[in-house]
Amino acid sequence: MDLVRREIVVADGTTISYACQDGAGPPVVILHGLAGSGREFEATARALTGRRVVLIDQRNHGHSTRHPLDTSRATFVSDAASVIAAESAVPVDLVGQSLGAHTAMLLAASNPLLVRRLVLLECDAGGTRPEEADALGEYFGSWPIPFADRSAAVAALGEGPLATAWIADLEERPEGLSPRFEPAVMVDALRANATPRWPEWERVTAPTLVAYGEDGMFSEDQKAEFVRRGVHVQRVDLAHALHDAHLDAFDQWIGALRGFLGVR
Repeated sequence: MDLVRREIVVADGTTISYACQDGAGPPVVILHGLAGSGREFEATARALTGRRVVLIDQRNHGHSTRHPLDTSRATFVSDAASVIAAESAVPVDLVGQSLGAHTAMLLAASNPLLVRRLVLLECDAGGTRPEEADALGEYFGSWPIPFADRSAAVAALGEGPLATAWIADLEERPEGLSPRFEPAVMVDALRANATPRWPEWERVTAPTLVAYGEDGMFSEDQKAEFVRRGVHVQRVDLAHALHDAHLDAFDQWIGALRGFLGVR
């Protein structure tokens, strides 16, 4: 099924782009993680047979404004709420991965009437340490951008599921291929996530599925604490999966997602 791209301009002048898959029922709204875009969830959308799906490109990512004025957690939440308000008159099933999951969690806490069910893939409420933000900034800053072509990108980034998703999403510019995000802006967004958000997580009342990759970025203690401090939480662990389990453990991810959302 074809995706239709739309956009809105939010209060601070940032353009938020998103792609819609037509279908029935309350929309499934999906928020990608850091350095991604809605494109990496297109296969997930297609697997949600018959459901309406909205794939949001968060600010500084994909087709949305690349240099927003504000990268606070509040603006990411407000952007998602604005898209939901524009696209649905009923509460949505909200799905997020990594930083997108964190955004989804905060939105469910602050706007409970917008969220019917919540799915968090690889999420925590403990906040990002400054050294983590710096390390990611150094990694993305090390990319030899622009890439001359996709073969050069493969040589630099590899052929794993995450690298393949990044390469598929590269933007063609006159000087070559570049990612659809700005590393410096991304680091600012990570630094804005330094404050732990346990009070917000503890007041989320929507039924929630928390999914973790068996070999993802969180320790068992972190996973267990997050689940314990939730209200209406189911946990699923995806075997042999990494942080981007929607890419490297797709069948398991889709099975868990379809089951929780009641997609047949």
